[in-house]
Amino acid sequence: MNSFFTIKNESEAIFKDKGSKFIAFALPVNTVEEALNRVKDKRKEFFDARHVCYAYVLGCERDVFRANDDGEPSGTAGKPILGQINSKELTNILIVVVRYFGGTLLGTSGLINAYKTAASDAIDSAQIEEIAIEKIVRINFGYDNLNFVMRMVKDFELKIINQQQASSCTFTLSCKQVFVERLIQRLDDNHLINYDFV
Repeated sequence: MNSFFTIKNESEAIFKDKGSKFIAFALPVNTVEEALNRVKDKRKEFFDARHVCYAYVLGCERDVFRANDDGEPSGTAGKPILGQINSKELTNILIVVVRYFGGTLLGTSGLINAYKTAASDAIDSAQIEEIAIEKIVRINFGYDNLNFVMRMVKDFELKIINQQQASSCTFTLSCKQVFVERLIQRLDDNHLINYDFV
């Protein structure tokens, strides 16, 4: 996997059914703590709402996730929200759906449809972006190998994060996942360069 998809901006959508109002927010997040703080903020902002349900997915591998029904019947809110995130294969995203009860029960299928639609509409309102996965590599080499290293920087579109140049040089570089194998091959071909991934 060389990249992942996430949302670039916060977005909002509203879905109504039988008087109930579902306000959905799609938010870019990077950590569990950030996601839970954003949920807390929405709970404060919509303190008078009946339910504040949410789901998030985090990480390049999309392996950190959670869904919360916040008092709705089990599986009728958080799971449908999470399902929309998964159907678009997004990560580093939180979707919060705030529900104001309209007085008429929607039933299990009605709730699932409402949360699913609100979440889907919020995603559709956001700008989706593809992010290249990058690895950080630290290389040590003698000054006489500087041209060789600078050629690799150009060939593999490496970003120089940090550099120290003297008779012995150390560069910390960011490499897109798509180039990692070719970079390793090039480094292995030059026995005068030491490297490690950090």
